Parts: sequence; structure tokens; C-alpha cells
Amino acid sequence: MKTALLFGATGLVGGHVLNQLIQNNNYSKIKIFVRSSTQINNSKIEVIQTDFNNLEKHKEEIEGDECFFCIGTTKKNSPDKNEYQRIELDIPKQVAQITKSNNVKSYFFVSSGYANSKSSGDYLKYKGLVEEEILGLGFSKIGIMRP
Repeated sequence: MKTALLFGATGLVGGHVLNQLIQNNNYSKIKIFVRSSTQINNSKIEVIQTDFNNLEKHKEEIEGDECFFCIGTTKKNSPDKNEYQRIELDIPKQVAQITKSNNVKSYFFVSSGYANSKSSGDYLKYKGLVEEEILGLGFSKIGIMRP
């Protein structure tokens, strides 16, 4: 039985991923990393209230078999350029690095169609940079979804 790590469980895409993980009998535990308390309740789920400004503090909890990263924002919801970069670039890169250092074997990342590290727009550029980081870390299995 596997342990899944899920970042973004309270969002639209992450919520669907969480439902699939709950129904999948290959997973005995699902660790969800959230900013604040949540009403999500299932015997498989372990809720980890997470300080995303200090992910190193949670390094020991970011352990499992597979990581699913579904965190994202919009410029409308994060108009501050630094905060936008932190959410779209810095946090996903740091989570990937921590999971790799903790020997997580598989990493699945919700990116974007047309992601490109050389894009002139921040959104596509950040998604492309994160993809490059993940690919460079050498996970056993990598899934990059480009909806």
C-alpha cells in the first residue's frame, strides 16, 4: 500500500485528484498539505496544516511514495508579482526538491498547455521552469499534465 502526498487538495483540480486517490485501493494513506483547517474527512487522509513560507519546517512530513502537486493561482487572486511568483514558481520547485531529497519515487505536476521556460509571460514561463526543475531531479516516474 502506498502513501500519496497531495498539495492543492482544496482547489478545483486537487479536489478531483483527492477523490480519485480516496477511491484507489493502492493508497492506504493520503497526506494533504493545506494552509488552514479543512472539513475534508476520510480515514485515509492525514491533514497537515502547512506553512508554505517555511516548507523546510515540514520536511519530515513530506514523505511518501508519490506526490501530486496541484497548487496554482491567478494574477487576479495574487496581483502582487512577488506573491504570484512564490505560488507559481518557488513553492512547486521547493516541494519537488524536498520530495526528491526524501526519496519520493513519483512526482505528478499540474502544469499548463504551452508551458515554456522562455515564454515572455510569467504564467507560462513559471510553469515551464517548474517542469524543467522536476525533469532535472530524476524521479523514477514523472507525470506532467498540461490541461
